[in-house]
Amino acid sequence: MDPMSPQPGPPALARLDLRGATGDLRSLLPAPRIIDDEAAAVAVREILAHVRSGGDAALRALTEQFDNVRIDDVRVPDEELKTALDEIPASLREALEVAHDNIVAYHRTQLQPDGRHERNGVVVRELRRPVDRAGLYVPGGLAPLASSVLMTAAPARAAGVPEVVMCSPPGPDGRLSPAIRAAAAIAGVDEVYRVGGAQAVAAMAYGTESVASVDVIVGPGNRYVAIAERIVAGEGVVGVPRAFTGPSEVAVVADDTTPVEFAAIDLVVQAEHGPDGLSYLITWSEEAATLITAEVGRLVEASPRRDQVAATLAKGGFCVLVDDAQQAMAVANAIAAEHLEILSSDPESLVPLIRCAGAVFLGPWAPASVGDYVAGPNHVLPTARSARFGSALRVDDFCKHIHVVDVDRPALDRLAPHVEAMAESEGLAAHAESVRIRTRNV
Repeated sequence: MDPMSPQPGPPALARLDLRGATGDLRSLLPAPRIIDDEAAAVAVREILAHVRSGGDAALRALTEQFDNVRIDDVRVPDEELKTALDEIPASLREALEVAHDNIVAYHRTQLQPDGRHERNGVVVRELRRPVDRAGLYVPGGLAPLASSVLMTAAPARAAGVPEVVMCSPPGPDGRLSPAIRAAAAIAGVDEVYRVGGAQAVAAMAYGTESVASVDVIVGPGNRYVAIAERIVAGEGVVGVPRAFTGPSEVAVVADDTTPVEFAAIDLVVQAEHGPDGLSYLITWSEEAATLITAEVGRLVEASPRRDQVAATLAKGGFCVLVDDAQQAMAVANAIAAEHLEILSSDPESLVPLIRCAGAVFLGPWAPASVGDYVAGPNHVLPTARSARFGSALRVDDFCKHIHVVDVDRPALDRLAPHVEAMAESEGLAAHAESVRIRTRNV
């Protein structure tokens, strides 16, 4: 531990002592309530219904209601995307281009050729086909996320999607930020719309006079956006990734060798995204717990977004004391955080224990912010414990897999009795007859 680390001050993280705890750790940890927020779900359903019936007029009304800005045309003119490249600083343009190149290069590694399986006269081919039209949601609000434009558009383009459209909430002037517009130009987004929130999800799912409906919707957002994506998917209107991509989360595993300031700043990073986020410090060192918590408090006081960060940590900031590294990883798996940072002395040794996490960052030189922007893998990650069954956004989220079956006559003769037996057991006489009629006729 650095002897120059800050002295203990007012706690910025609620202390949870799980030393000696066994059994279901999830029941001992504060659970995210985003998915089960019925009040939010009711509000979202009202917004979806409004857009479904009211089209563009509803989008304009809801934008004025929630974003406090009046808009005329919903679509951003293509020229505004091109001119944004000259409006942003040269350093930002270069950073966006470097990030885009890295993201595209990584996602191209996920492309796989069509599969082929042959066994005893039965040939099964698997065709990978992109969807026709993909919808991207890019958050605005407190932090317009140009990086999310790249992270959602790049895998769609790598998958071969012909039409890529994007929605993002407008700023006070009714326009999207130059950075978001520039990122859309760099990523080759076909259509951009200045509308956000659940109403943007509705527009892409159902279509309006200006926005043609899409086949899949991807992208992170606040609770209303995330819930809206689940609702329209549940209606069978569009597809969405399995992961729930809501408010940001991080879990940092630390010990007494962890640089205090590294762990603390990374806990604050995710809280910076806004309400409903979660920041967990997990450690078996009481000294680390005390000093890192104190440093988090100092950073919050110095933050330009002090009030927002403090409010997020007041509800979702925790320091979990555990017995050892093995229990730390058990807790991390129970949290199933969007971002998992392992900043202990031997992070590689803990990798085999990882079971549930959106993305993992090892050691002091790999902060989650590198993954957020330029490492290449996607930063649209599972939240609200959906890392138990979901993954980062990837090329396959924009693809369908279609199998093609080819059977020769000898194979059908051999397999027909099995088809008949199974079909008859299910009471499906026509299924049995469909093979019987073929095998008794030449």
